[in-house]
Amino acid sequence: MSKVIGMIELERQISHIMDTVQEEMAEYVITIQNEPVAVLHPFKGESNHAPYQREIDAELEAMKSLAKDIAEAWVSPKSGVELVEEQRRY
Repeated sequence: MSKVIGMIELERQISHIMDTVQEEMAEYVITIQNEPVAVLHPFKGESNHAPYQREIDAELEAMKSLAKDIAEAWVSPKSGVELVEEQRRY
């Protein structure tokens, strides 16, 4: 469970809090005027980013597949770039 701490208290106890985060894997919700503004938690390396990277990779693959489908279905004698440039002129 996260501990809640105000910004002023955080400033006063930063060394102790950082030790607690590192040694006890503690998590703190930082507040300003009793409103949560940030979360301080232990850094767990690349494992935190792995799910996002998988999602990014999947989206990029979907975009590549869509680009391939569009290229295969393209029937205009002009390229997409040429058509966009024409639209910009008007």
